[in-house]
Amino acid sequence: MDTKFDELLEFPCLQTFKVLGLADPKLPTDVVSRLQTLAPGDYSPKVKPSTKGNYHSLSISVKVTSKEHMETIYTEISALELVRVVI
Repeated sequence: MDTKFDELLEFPCLQTFKVLGLADPKLPTDVVSRLQTLAPGDYSPKVKPSTKGNYHSLSISVKVTSKEHMETIYTEISALELVRVVI
């Protein structure tokens, strides 16, 4: 992943990740479980259902320590089965 996060942000910092995934009760649990391995913390994602109810949007603030750390979080969360997009 070739990003410019290091040019745009000062690390460490809090970054809010938006995770879009299937409307499954396991989605928040799966995302938080993966985040605990990457950036341990106390997470309470805000969950917002889509209009038709097929998808959920999660907003999660995470303390990231470097460009590489942020890229790893994007990659690892995107790889989860229920996740469709990470912004």
